[in-house]
Amino acid sequence: MEKAVHLSTRAGPEVPGEPTKTGTSMVDTAAAAVQSFTPINQIHQHLCAFHFYAYDMTRQVEAHHFCGHINEDMRQCLIYDGPDANARLIGLEYIVTEKLFMTLPDDEKKLWHTHEWEVKGGFLFMPGVPELIQRQDLEKVAKTYGKVYHFWQVDLGHELPIGLPNIMMAVTRDGQLYPEMVKETEKKFGISIDKERESRAYMKGPDHGIHPLANGGGTGLKLEVREVDLKPVESVPRVFV
Repeated sequence: MEKAVHLSTRAGPEVPGEPTKTGTSMVDTAAAAVQSFTPINQIHQHLCAFHFYAYDMTRQVEAHHFCGHINEDMRQCLIYDGPDANARLIGLEYIVTEKLFMTLPDDEKKLWHTHEWEVKGGFLFMPGVPELIQRQDLEKVAKTYGKVYHFWQVDLGHELPIGLPNIMMAVTRDGQLYPEMVKETEKKFGISIDKERESRAYMKGPDHGIHPLANGGGTGLKLEVREVDLKPVESVPRVFV
């Protein structure tokens, strides 16, 4: 059985393959000069937090979110295993306000997690951004819900993104994260989670309280493959024939 390692305590796995060739880099540079990367350019912030697998809280990873707003009620984030140029894209997260979360079907709500303690506890922060500036946005984040999938199990040392996507959850109380992982993150980014917590004590969570179906509804969640009948192409309506 594969053994997980808390990712913040070691470098991620080496990805197999040859180094990028000069010719490839030249084509990339030429394309970048004429193409628009509008969706990516909407990313406006870097959030660092911790995720654990929704079916196994002992598997925990440091997750770097690069986020952009779709509108005032929703933002979307690309998740990497680090902040460096060679970081691996390991997942994504959608973040919505309480207003949008309350419109979701009950079966859907359990796939979303809360951010209240993640923010108030000091475990979610913006690397390099002064706390006074961070708080202006984190006051909003504390009231939101997030839905996360990870596609690359870097904590198992996988060199490539193999296996099924995994639903991830966030910290909801003290004692859930490995102390050594938290300390390593504090050291890397020069922060004090205890001090962050003190400065955020005034913040509030969702106006209606944490929904009982959020955070998995108190149960573990795991995706599994189920074989089904494959609809043949002949069943597709041929509108233009």
